[in-house]
Amino acid sequence: MNASSANVTVVIEYRDSFTKAVTKNVIVVVLSISINYINAGLIQTFHKHQIFYMNPRYILFFHLVVNDMIQVTLTVILFIISYLLYKINVSVCCVFILLALFTTENTPLNLACMAMECYIAICIPLRHVQICTVKRTLMLIGLIWVTSVFSVLPDLFMTLATQPLDFFRSRVFCLRETAFPNPHIIKKRDVTYIIYLVIVWFVIFYTYFRILFTAKAASKDAKKARNTILLHGFQVLLCMSTYAEPLLKQALQLWFPKNFSDSLFACYIIIHILPRSISPIIYGVRDKTFRRYLKRYLLCKAISQ
Repeated sequence: MNASSANVTVVIEYRDSFTKAVTKNVIVVVLSISINYINAGLIQTFHKHQIFYMNPRYILFFHLVVNDMIQVTLTVILFIISYLLYKINVSVCCVFILLALFTTENTPLNLACMAMECYIAICIPLRHVQICTVKRTLMLIGLIWVTSVFSVLPDLFMTLATQPLDFFRSRVFCLRETAFPNPHIIKKRDVTYIIYLVIVWFVIFYTYFRILFTAKAASKDAKKARNTILLHGFQVLLCMSTYAEPLLKQALQLWFPKNFSDSLFACYIIIHILPRSISPIIYGVRDKTFRRYLKRYLLCKAISQ
């Protein structure tokens, strides 16, 4: 995914005024702190109650929340760096971009796995315990990371093979395109986008319609599972809108040349911040079991203060 181009919302030709730059950075920092604070509460709740350790659904959710916290933190750091330092060392930029890409690509894969777990729980309930074990869930999380690593690392290897050593000592405005400038990387990225899009959306649609037409579709649990997958689909849609980001940026530059940086800022919030605020809603608020333990944690914390 083109996470790097969304890690900053300005380009060299479009610099914001001091007041506007401060406003945007304050908004981004406040949103990121709020999301990470809520997610930290969810992680603490998970950590304190062993009931969640043995449930594949909550293990996948825990991984998603941790992954989102890392992604939000990295993108916000790059956002702030783009204003404070403007250009940074290429080697440092590569590290930030790689980590941001790993976590960004993990999200839709994790959501697809969670949708499959919902499908198995509703459509194949008698085999759910045998299929969705803790060991297999941990292996699945490992596979998610392996898939993302093998998708992204070729960018680094191709850059190491084609760029001189001095390039990694130079300073650039930190984007995926500036850290990994080889044009073949863009073609590889586009192919990866298409593959991710087809696989993840196939899983979302398949699980949703199988639950929709299952014999138990009238049950309360099935209806809740359908709504959960719909929320996953909306979250995936926002995450995968990064696929269209290069074309969207070009269109915004043509349509709103005077407000280009503002348009990109709105895209950054919608595409990279908003999807990370949906996870707490799905399991922190909608899930009765997690909500009950979360209330206990928040209540105990409030009393202790």
